[in-house]
Amino acid sequence: MHKHIPLESLDVFTIENVKPGSRWLWAHCLALYIITLAACTLLYFEYRSITKLRLLHIVGSPPSPSHFTVLVRSIPWSADKSYCDTVNKFFSYYHESTYLSHQMIYKSGRVQKLKDEAEHMCKVLRETSLEKTCKASFVPCCCSGISTNSFKKDSNEMGGIHGSPCYTDIDTKKKFESLIQESPAAFVFFKSRYAALMAAQTLQTSNPMIWVTDMAPEPHDVHWSNIRIRYRQLWIRKMATLAASIAFMLAFLIPVTFVQGLTQLDKLQKMFPFLTGVLKKGYVNQLVTGYLPSVILVLFLCAVPPVMMLFSTVEGSISRSGRKKSACWKVLYFTIWNVFFVNVFTGSVISQLSVFDSITDLPAQLAKAVPAQATFFTTYVLSSGWASLGFEVMQICPLLYNLFQRFLLRVKDDDTLNGGISFPYHTEIPRILLFGFLGFTCSILAPLMLPFLLIYFFLAYLVYRNQILNVYITKYDSGGQYWPIAHNTTVFSLLVAQLIALGVFGLKRSTVASGFTIPLLIVTLLFHQYCRQRFLPVFRSHSAQILIDMDKKDEQSGKMEGIYEQIRSAYNQPSLAPHASSQSECSSPQEDKGLVDNISEDIEKGKEIGKQDRPAGSIHHTLSSSSDKSVLGGNQLSEPAYDIEN
Repeated sequence: MHKHIPLESLDVFTIENVKPGSRWLWAHCLALYIITLAACTLLYFEYRSITKLRLLHIVGSPPSPSHFTVLVRSIPWSADKSYCDTVNKFFSYYHESTYLSHQMIYKSGRVQKLKDEAEHMCKVLRETSLEKTCKASFVPCCCSGISTNSFKKDSNEMGGIHGSPCYTDIDTKKKFESLIQESPAAFVFFKSRYAALMAAQTLQTSNPMIWVTDMAPEPHDVHWSNIRIRYRQLWIRKMATLAASIAFMLAFLIPVTFVQGLTQLDKLQKMFPFLTGVLKKGYVNQLVTGYLPSVILVLFLCAVPPVMMLFSTVEGSISRSGRKKSACWKVLYFTIWNVFFVNVFTGSVISQLSVFDSITDLPAQLAKAVPAQATFFTTYVLSSGWASLGFEVMQICPLLYNLFQRFLLRVKDDDTLNGGISFPYHTEIPRILLFGFLGFTCSILAPLMLPFLLIYFFLAYLVYRNQILNVYITKYDSGGQYWPIAHNTTVFSLLVAQLIALGVFGLKRSTVASGFTIPLLIVTLLFHQYCRQRFLPVFRSHSAQILIDMDKKDEQSGKMEGIYEQIRSAYNQPSLAPHASSQSECSSPQEDKGLVDNISEDIEKGKEIGKQDRPAGSIHHTLSSSSDKSVLGGNQLSEPAYDIEN
């Protein structure tokens, strides 16, 4: 009996306050049934609703180049033919009726470097002369890129190619190959959506390591540097990033263990006797054991999303959306493991080192540890959840980055400063799903957390709705691909909550309640398997019925010829656009010479602008022009036809 509830600790409001064998354990078992059935019902209707939205999005979207394009990698090398001839011969023979054309992907690192340096030089020369730039300043001259030797050397070399009449076609071909080389990858265009889908999902040869095909991402979503990675290196990169992620998770045990040490005051006093007098003070005790651990953990977790994004980039994703989705999975695994399981188990390890003696004891160990950490999880929701919404509204990091560019780097280009940012799925979705995970696992163990989570989700709905509609810019369309992540995490949260409840009922000597929890686990697993069979295939691939109907509709309306013309120029490789990015046919030496001449003309234009000290708007447009608008889909960057994510 607790007569002074306001003066009691939060342990009073957890399941630890229920005596073993108490009849009130049935209330917790009944609450678990209600929560599970309600969650599964809502998940089913939400999955069905989002599946319909995805199908409507596919049917209602205008023709996109990605619908007709297949990315082919690991093209076999031939000594007597180029990659371009090999692709043309292969698809003309095996896909004769549906093959339209193709576009090779080039290794153009040196050309890109030349263009970047020329573009930077034009911006510098536009504002001031070289002599004025090297006067007294807070930024040294070497940081401005003016004294780059590679630009001088390569520009002179390119100028020689452009101006010297003594080069033959063979010499020009060699010079061109030294600058641009074909990669064993290409975009292959087909005459229909269905033909592209069949080519992407079909094994092209008996050797699965060559002629690897995938549906191409949207043109603005292509990650060009990863497309040029050889396919045989991808499994090595994936294994390396997996090992690096595991090592990073293990290294993160150090700050988590330190945080858990702060939550146990008696252990701190034994380890550091000189802090006994300070820790006995009331406000110090509340600060150290209450808010300080969660704040420290939040600060350490800020470094996780950039690291996981780096790992996902090294992994070799062919699209920016795929890279962000992979980072989202990694951050989600990391946060659930470190914030929940590691915090729970390190809190138990401090008291006893026999936590992992037997896997069968896992539910019992969770049942002992989770209620004891209820105070920490509640303060974590306040410090990380509510505070993160405030940071999301104020956009502090983009603001500081904008000020850094404006006042320290002296960037005055409004397009560069005000460039839109896309929604950070890899940081926000794991945070929201983590709070849902904590809510399910602590719902019958520490119900006092639920009002705080309810307030958080209400505020989060208002904040993120405003951010998606008014702040972030849609740079690509994932078509609802993040919903299966949310569904799988929610089902996993239910299973963990049921396992913990099973252990709690066993510790409280309520065998009947434990027996009723086992069927709930089986029903949840069957529900998850049904959703995987019923809805998940729609998110993994397109329906042949829908694609064929869309192809026939475009043929009847006479749009196919216009679509074919736009497809050939859709995938502009940034370093080569607009000169060599839309090569649908294999180039000859004369065409190669014209390409080198065009590149050298860009460098010469940069020299002339530097001499005349005039604005660099025209050269900037020449170097990096790529049309954002197309008859295939209008302005796909800012006005998608049907944005499932919004």
